[in-house]
Amino acid sequence: MRPATPPLQMTDGQREILKTLSRSVTAPHREVLRARALLLAGQGLANTAVAVEVGVSPSTVKAWRERFAEQGIVKFAEVAQGRGRKPSISEATIAEIVRATQETKPAGQTHWSCRTMAKAQGVSPATVQRIWSARGLKPHLVKTFKLSNDPKFEEKLIDVVGLYLDPPDNAVVLCMDEKSSVQALDRTQPSLPMKKGRAGTMTHDYKRHGTTTLFAALNVLTGVVVGQCLPRHRHEEFLKFLKTIDSQTPQGLAVHLILDNYATHKHPNVQRWLATHPRFHLHFTPTSSSWLNLVERWFRNLTDKALRRGVFHSVPDLILAIETYLQTNNDNPKPFIWTASAEAILAKVRRGRVTLTQVAS
Repeated sequence: MRPATPPLQMTDGQREILKTLSRSVTAPHREVLRARALLLAGQGLANTAVAVEVGVSPSTVKAWRERFAEQGIVKFAEVAQGRGRKPSISEATIAEIVRATQETKPAGQTHWSCRTMAKAQGVSPATVQRIWSARGLKPHLVKTFKLSNDPKFEEKLIDVVGLYLDPPDNAVVLCMDEKSSVQALDRTQPSLPMKKGRAGTMTHDYKRHGTTTLFAALNVLTGVVVGQCLPRHRHEEFLKFLKTIDSQTPQGLAVHLILDNYATHKHPNVQRWLATHPRFHLHFTPTSSSWLNLVERWFRNLTDKALRRGVFHSVPDLILAIETYLQTNNDNPKPFIWTASAEAILAKVRRGRVTLTQVAS
């Protein structure tokens, strides 16, 4: 007669973990069954009895017991090597799908989709999606970029990033730019409100009621924004805004302005005004590097939260919306924290230039 199977030895902690798993409604079914089987084995039931109880084969219960006796709860959720469903797609096919995704395009199209790749490779769209997801491939997405050709790129980058990471004492650092030609757009029909099961609606077409230009300067330290809407985008308006900054900034502080290379910012009249106001220091970002100016991030928030879905019957309505958002921001300002060092950015730019050179050749 075969001797009785001894109870499976386990600690109180292991037993509690297995009890939790056996009652889980979110864990994989195989793990729930294994936890139930091990608990029954711990009560002294034979492998055949446990197999009948949980609906698996006695050899499976035996393998679970042996693995638990050897490893305990460690790697409980992992499928043992050599077990589980064997892959139905060969490594060669996977490699070819990855290569084709990265190096080719379907005839007459700009990028692959799951269905076009599946048809070309003779597999299912779900298989293509799993391969792409596992390797982080997203052919349907594209990101825009442009490397600056400014001959003084490195010098300007170090200057601006230095102001972010190590601002000077007794000074205020402001990121300044213009959001030009902001349109007062009215919809041709009234919008419908959001309700259960339906998003809010607005017509795709619109009526233009004019434009305004927003001049804004973001305080890097506090997140407070000095803003002013003006009708045009010339050096006269820029001078007017400089005077606004001058009046709203404590006189004992130097003012470091980070701004782009727009010709208005370098007009002779502007230069003469700066000569009579020596506390103002202008720091120009490299060309094609608007991402280096933090006020651009604030402009994005303004567009997303106050302008894109707005309905404006006139330019004064648009200006009121901008000023309301500006005041709300300044009532509870949140600064944007710059963390990237100049060295890290330069290293990334160098890699980009190498890649562009390789692609061009």
